[in-house]
Amino acid sequence: MGILPATSGPKPPHFSKVSEVVGTLTQSARVHTVAVPMKKVIATAEAPTAVGPYSQAIAVGNFLFCAGQIPLDPATGELVHGDVKVQTERVLKNVSAVLHANGMTFGNVVKSTVFLTDLANFAQMNEVYSRYFAAPFPARSTIQVAGLPKGAQVEIEVTAVAQ
Repeated sequence: MGILPATSGPKPPHFSKVSEVVGTLTQSARVHTVAVPMKKVIATAEAPTAVGPYSQAIAVGNFLFCAGQIPLDPATGELVHGDVKVQTERVLKNVSAVLHANGMTFGNVVKSTVFLTDLANFAQMNEVYSRYFAAPFPARSTIQVAGLPKGAQVEIEVTAVAQ
């Protein structure tokens, strides 16, 4: 390829007034505008209320973006005590409630992120996790973190897509 001569191709428009430039830019912006589906807040009393300024989940089009769930009892708002298996069970019940509030199940989940305060607990968490998901399994990341809200040992967030 190389550099094209200055005379090839369409010539740039000539503007005599600033208003012509603004008008052209405005028209150009309209041409390239893409409609974005509105976001809808998903909330259920079957899962714990948010412990901060966030939603349990947000639906946009066919996608559902769920906030991370920790092992809080939805009836009391208190942390469920016990080992990581007990806490993972409560977390996944909470996730299930949020999914169901939008007419979805674990079969709709395409990505999950698991946060553990100790990766030595991975096998125990995975034992419980594997009872909730079936093939084809969602993509998953598991991350060790320094701490989680309210002293939880595990937090799980998911993204789901309606079929």
